[in-house]
Amino acid sequence: MVPAHVADVAPWRDWTSAADDALRFLHHHVGWDLWMVTRLVGDHQVVLRAWPDRVVRPGTRVPWADTLCRQMVEGKAPRMATVTAIVPEYAAHAQQPLGTVGAYVGIPLLTRDLELFGTLCGVSSRAKPRSAARELSVIEAAARTLSSLMAAGMQPPAAPPPPE
Repeated sequence: MVPAHVADVAPWRDWTSAADDALRFLHHHVGWDLWMVTRLVGDHQVVLRAWPDRVVRPGTRVPWADTLCRQMVEGKAPRMATVTAIVPEYAAHAQQPLGTVGAYVGIPLLTRDLELFGTLCGVSSRAKPRSAARELSVIEAAARTLSSLMAAGMQPPAAPPPPE
């Protein structure tokens, strides 16, 4: 039996628990308004998990063509923009269903076969200082962990239906 004082570092039961912990960690450690794990389903980006969870509901869909994540995945814009207004590809897509995005960070989530699964992304309604870029490696490590768990056989949930 594991002593109670070390149970907080026990392995995750499933991929969803790992994703939820990653989002909560990023929200607490890095800040920003909203953190999401998304999945690409056809021509839509679908929110699987979000934190804080009251901001956007799982199942929320956005046309892939209209997303900041698409710009990042296709290499048209950097993984992090502390000021989206100065990155033309992000500025053109800064109006999102949740409001204006002032700062964005996104990291691809990949399957074992190196296919695009979705993204781990964070947004802020306000621009962030350039020093926020120091956290990029932490965010990349969280995304790589989620991709590695998929590669190791932990299955992410199916895309939920759109919220009513």
